[in-house]
Amino acid sequence: MSLRDDLSRSRAYPALRPSRVELVETHISWVFLLERDVFKVKKPVDFGFLDFRALEDRQAACEAEVALNSRLSPAVYFGVVPVRRGDDGRAQIEGEGSLIDFAVHMARLPEAQRADLMLSAGTLTDSMLEAIAKKLAQFHAAARCDPQTAQFGTSAVLALNVAENFTQTRETLEQYLDHQSGEQIIGWQTEFLKEHATTFQRRIAAGRVRDGHGDLRLEHIYVDEGEKPTIIDCIEFNDRFRFADVCADIAFLSMDLASHGRVDLAERLLALYARESNDFDLYTVVDFYESYRAFVRGKVASMVAGDTSLAERARQRAAADARRHFLLALSADRRSLLRPSLVALAGVIGSGKSTMAERLATDMGAPVISTDRTRKAMLGVAATHPVHDAAWEGAYAPALTERVYAEALSGASTVLATGRPVVIDASFSSASMRSAARAVAESHAVPFRLVECRAPLELCRSRLVERQRHAGVSDGRLAIFDELRAHFEPITELPSVEHIVLDTSKPEEENVAALREQIGVWPPGFVT
Repeated sequence: MSLRDDLSRSRAYPALRPSRVELVETHISWVFLLERDVFKVKKPVDFGFLDFRALEDRQAACEAEVALNSRLSPAVYFGVVPVRRGDDGRAQIEGEGSLIDFAVHMARLPEAQRADLMLSAGTLTDSMLEAIAKKLAQFHAAARCDPQTAQFGTSAVLALNVAENFTQTRETLEQYLDHQSGEQIIGWQTEFLKEHATTFQRRIAAGRVRDGHGDLRLEHIYVDEGEKPTIIDCIEFNDRFRFADVCADIAFLSMDLASHGRVDLAERLLALYARESNDFDLYTVVDFYESYRAFVRGKVASMVAGDTSLAERARQRAAADARRHFLLALSADRRSLLRPSLVALAGVIGSGKSTMAERLATDMGAPVISTDRTRKAMLGVAATHPVHDAAWEGAYAPALTERVYAEALSGASTVLATGRPVVIDASFSSASMRSAARAVAESHAVPFRLVECRAPLELCRSRLVERQRHAGVSDGRLAIFDELRAHFEPITELPSVEHIVLDTSKPEEENVAALREQIGVWPPGFVT
């Protein structure tokens, strides 16, 4: 009997005595599922990018898996345990006998909480996506970032990775795509790297290349009843697959959402992550990374499809998976079905513009660029850190405010350049500020809409009183309301088609419905 067959028996776990054992097989591991526990054993295989033939290398990979995954899910990974030859001559976990292998011991997470299954069931909510985006932004902010990690973000190293991907699929790619399509993918990825070498260097200089996850897909994310995400199974066997631009991580996940037919959610995830990480520059490289990651997924699936030791049904599923991801890699440079536009949410503090900006952006799959968040980032403080300077002093001095708006508009221009819509959440209290936003839209030849949020003064004041009871991004407060309102220049310079007025004292859903009629959004439940 083989080690795989031995560990598929309940008797192989004498300390746990499970009633059943389920086997899940990947191209590099055997994963044994018990009622509450999981044991993962590395296969003694050599794929070039990993070599697990030697016992000591499998042990090292197991130990690295536990250590690296403790960054995102410490409660899941219990440690590395020995696999021994029992008295009956068959493999078992721990116990007595000679050492024959090692296994990673994990807690088994509820299948119903796995993100890909939740997506299929229609239970993966926008608030869950937001929680995932926040966790990843925090993880990346704390991740290792040094000269060794940085070298893996250069266009030269990425070009080597691209070339390696195509070398490793040279014999199989045309089983899934015609020759011209395969050449088109490598041509586009290679040309993108050449044309945008300075962009990748800028990302390195900004500290965006870090020790990340490397295999960030839906099936590696679990979300519990409290909408708290747990993320498992990072790459442990090869640092260069984990050392990458943070965009390479988030693009893996957005690509996976797209591969499940939810391009709208893919764009929503990118928007949420860009907001949480204050990284709107990621849009300059995300199309490349989505194509690159899709090709890698296709490559791995094609390896599984070609593994004759696996069941025919598993190989057929892998072949279908390979074709789907290769086609996705081919389509990454295609423009969105949703026409890009620049939507500016304007109004005095307490008028409800931030609430409407978030609702509209959700429907558009667009990032929200908030001047409140931008200001905090420029000051080097957390987004929810209170900054209570006077209306025109300190953090709110006119010169700094001018810089804040310039930065926000620069981010909007970056997003629009990729053919995507963008929402700006700001007061836009002066005609000059509004004119600058309109000019950005004109420079990209996209529609401009300014949504002015209005509400009765007493409602604005009551909202500001309520806001002070909770930590938030905005520093708008009652003490400065009258002064800011007095300086708000009436909006008279825009044509009526570009100026949408909302009375936010009306029910929120009524206003959302009105905006949907006037501004392009994804159809509800859109699936490709």
